[in-house]
Amino acid sequence: MTYELYYWPGIQGRGEFVRLALEEAGAPYLDAARERGPGRGVAAMTRMLKGGGDAPTPFAPPFLKDGELVVSHVANILAYLAPKLGLAPPTEALRVFAHGLQLTVTDFVAEVHDTHHPISNELYYEDQKKEAKARATAFLDHRLPKYLGYFERTLQANPEGPGHAVGAKLTYVDLSLFQLAEGLRYAFPNAMAKFAATYPGLAALRDSVKARPKIAAYLASPRRLPFNEDGIFRHYPELDRDAKSRSTRA
Repeated sequence: MTYELYYWPGIQGRGEFVRLALEEAGAPYLDAARERGPGRGVAAMTRMLKGGGDAPTPFAPPFLKDGELVVSHVANILAYLAPKLGLAPPTEALRVFAHGLQLTVTDFVAEVHDTHHPISNELYYEDQKKEAKARATAFLDHRLPKYLGYFERTLQANPEGPGHAVGAKLTYVDLSLFQLAEGLRYAFPNAMAKFAATYPGLAALRDSVKARPKIAAYLASPRRLPFNEDGIFRHYPELDRDAKSRSTRA
């Protein structure tokens, strides 16, 4: 069975968290909007979002189609996929904890997005630059170290060792933390300049995920789109810290 992933073409976005799990597992999947072409793929996605009949419909992409089953929301998709892909922790207690971590990743991603769209998604970034600067400054001063500090403590407190967020083996949460680190390094290179020194567990996890054979092959392939200023992680130099005042916390 080939999974079908529905997300906007041209950006990594939230769909990337799902792609990383599918790629690591070597699972067959169709990235619908890309592989069917933006016109056909987006049209099919739009039809599914509009729904009709008795079939439940997702609110927004990303969503995953597995046969007749449609699963929406990144954390929900990953919780569904992980046991099938060999990326779930071994016990129910750890699976529940992993799901909580992924939901925290979801919260963090929303705050990253709001650094460049603090007022409304309906406005262009250029229409809210002043507010974005204030929001980004508060994010870098307070929210980024709070979230990264929590994930670092989670790694260090793992009874199986700091190599993974949950348990002794790779889970989908590790892949998501890798994506967070990569996205933040792109968006805020100055603020993240001391990332490895401040969050050594997260930095080691990022490096270990990046070196995994299937992930390395994916990152080197055209399937891995580059970060850009249409996605969640955007690099606007005016929102980053000045290079002369890099934070020691990130």
